Amino acid sequence: MPLLMALLLVASFFLGRLTSQVEYLKKGAANTAPVAVAQPGAPTTPIPGTKVDVDTGKLPVKGNKNAKVTVIEFADFQCPFCEKWFKDSEAPLIKEYVDTGKVKFAFRHYAFLGQESTWAAEAAECANEQGKFWEYHDYLYTHQGAENSGAFAKDKLIGFAGALGLDTNQFSSCLNSDKYLKNVNDDLAAGQKAGVNGTPATFVNGLIIVGAQPYATLKQMIDKELAR
Repeated sequence: MPLLMALLLVASFFLGRLTSQVEYLKKGAANTAPVAVAQPGAPTTPIPGTKVDVDTGKLPVKGNKNAKVTVIEFADFQCPFCEKWFKDSEAPLIKEYVDTGKVKFAFRHYAFLGQESTWAAEAAECANEQGKFWEYHDYLYTHQGAENSGAFAKDKLIGFAGALGLDTNQFSSCLNSDKYLKNVNDDLAAGQKAGVNGTPATFVNGLIIVGAQPYATLKQMIDKELAR
């Protein structure tokens, strides 16, 4: 009997550990969703297949202005899933569709993850003032750090401008004056009006794709629009 009791206690111990590990893995999986979600009270995402009236905004648009398909991404430079989309979807999108004149691509700010998100968005606008929005956009995603950890503090953002050959005095003045804060806020409002409630959110001729979905999802929707 003592031996049986000892075996039962050991089995109970390992069962408890296994249950804890399963719960831990479940929680981990729940936190790896491919979209950074806004706070409660954000707008309702459009019903899939429903077209939304959304424009390309004020930043430079890549590609043929007369392209049949328009892709618009709403994103936050601090969002890790936006960085994933940048690497996994934006790069092939540019190569396969934008550079070939089939698609035009626009970026709009959805800066909602904290102060450094807003600063990074403003900094990209300041880079645009010197004709280097897309270069700065790419630099931000390849130098992303933990959210609001100082990776996109103002001094770092000014340093990025210097690394790209921008006039840092002009850039610093622009960033520190909040010259383009209204543009950043206007983009956020436009995204909310379109039903964006997390990042990345991508519109293909007004049809939304939520999160850092595989490139195949984006490609399928683009091809369908091209075939219309």
